[in-house]
Formats: sequence, structure tokens, C-alpha cells
Amino acid sequence: MTILIDRPELGVEAGSDKIDNAENVMVLDGGFVVPQANSFGHTFRDYHVESERQQGVENFYRVNHINQTYDFVKRMREEYGKLNKMEMSIWECCELLNDVIDESDPDLDEPQIEHLLQTAEAIRKDFPDEDWLHLTGLIHDLGKVLLHPGFGELPQWATVGDTFPVGCAFDKSVVHYKYFEGNPDYHNPEYNTKYGVYSEGCGLNNVMLSWGHDDYMYLVAKENNTTLPPAALFIIRYHSFYALHKSGAYKHLMNEEDAENLKWLQIFNKYDLYSKSKVRVDVDKVKPYYLSLIEKVSATKHELCFRS
Repeated sequence: MTILIDRPELGVEAGSDKIDNAENVMVLDGGFVVPQANSFGHTFRDYHVESERQQGVENFYRVNHINQTYDFVKRMREEYGKLNKMEMSIWECCELLNDVIDESDPDLDEPQIEHLLQTAEAIRKDFPDEDWLHLTGLIHDLGKVLLHPGFGELPQWATVGDTFPVGCAFDKSVVHYKYFEGNPDYHNPEYNTKYGVYSEGCGLNNVMLSWGHDDYMYLVAKENNTTLPPAALFIIRYHSFYALHKSGAYKHLMNEEDAENLKWLQIFNKYDLYSKSKVRVDVDKVKPYYLSLIEKVSATKHELCFRS
């Protein structure tokens, strides 16, 4: 496996103005076209521009920030870490996401299976030999099955959205930071300092983040003894941790291994974010390739069991 850690920054940064020319694009090394505007004609991850989804997205983060407490996350990790209710194959879980729309996403209102395939196919264009990264793109959001009745039917605020550490002070770079004032931990001296219950360089593996699909999918992959490399598990677990990989917050909690894996996460993020599009992927055409990857990379051949 070839690891190209020194690969340069990819993509474009999100701004605040609407982009009139949605055809203006960038092309990455292997041919992946990066649009400068999202599906609604605005810059990516603009949470303040007036758009079709702005009000709903902001309300999502209000509820999310009030309810994601240290005690809540601890309880969710203990409950869902049991993985004792359902078993499904990876592709079956992909198909479950046909009916899921992420209410926290200002850039796309398509079913989540489209986003999974768009991400994986974009990565495949620029990293044709890194099949582990293709599969990571396909499964990184599969934890959103938590929204399905068979997996507990958790509310959106407990499943999707940007993640952030709990048990220490909330960083102002987190989207819609103002709503944390309604979170009990915001006023708790045990949890509202820079380090809180953690210590400098303790490693992100020892830090609890807000509960959602990222951590759940990480637990599923880990407990199923996946053969995906550590960088893949890091991507799955922290791809929604924008305060870290976009704003550089919370680096005082990282260790050396985190710093190395973060390089791959920052590469992955460009495809996760900028591949969102109204252009559909031909599922029947690409499905055989991804089924072959699932069999090749997953520890249990065609089955990576989802149990909630």
C-alpha cells in the first residue's frame, strides 16, 4: 500500500457569498472536478447565507448543542457499543440510506446513499490504487442507519452534524457555537475549561466526541475486526470533526499518531465535502466494484455486521 502523506491541500475554501457561476470548477490531479458552489448555488458549508435549508439547519444545531452533554454521550456509547440487535451487510446498510436526508447539511438534500457513492467515486478518480480509501468513502457515513427504526430511530440531532469534544470547553469555531449556552456542561466547571476531564496530548482515542454516526460506525468497524488501516478508522471516526480538521481547534489533545492520521483525514475531507452534487451515480454500474472491495477488505468477507 502506498501512503502519500505529503500530498498538497486539495479543493477550495468555503466563503460567505453566493457564487453566480456554478460552472466554475477546479480539477484535481486525477480528474475529479471540484465545484465552487453547492447544489443551491452557494459556497460550501455556509451556515449563514439565506438558502432553502438555512433555517432548518440552524434549528438542528440549536437542539444538538443543547442536548449533546458528557453524560449523554457516555450513555450512548455504552448502549450502542453492545452491538447486539441487528446484523446486516455493508451494502444492505447502504440501501437503507436511500430514505435518509441529513438535516444538518446545508449543501445537499439528496438521499445519503448518493453522497456515499459520490464520495467514493471522487476518491477513486484521484487515488485509483488506494482501494482501502475507496471503501472508506463508501462506508464513512453508514452510521446514519441510527435514524432507521431497526437501529433505534435516534433523532437527527443524535446522529448527524459536526462533532465536537464533550467533557471540556466548547470551541468557538464549532458551527452555531452560541447555542451551547443552553447545554448544562457549558456552565459546569468540571467540563468548561480548556482541558476539562482530559490532559494535554492524551490522544483523541481518549476523548469523547458528541454522539452520532461517526463514532457508531467506528465502533462497528472496530468490533467487527475490520482489516481497514488505522487511517481509515480515524477518517470514519473524525470526518465530521470540522473544528479540528478545518479550524485547527483541540490540537492540544492530540498525540503523534493523531497528527499523522489527520493528514489523511484532511485529504479525505475534500472529497467528502466537494463531491456533493445533484448528479446521480449509476449504482448498477459501480455496485460490482464496491462489492468486490467489501469482500476483499472487510474481515468477514461480504458481511461487516451492523448490530445496534
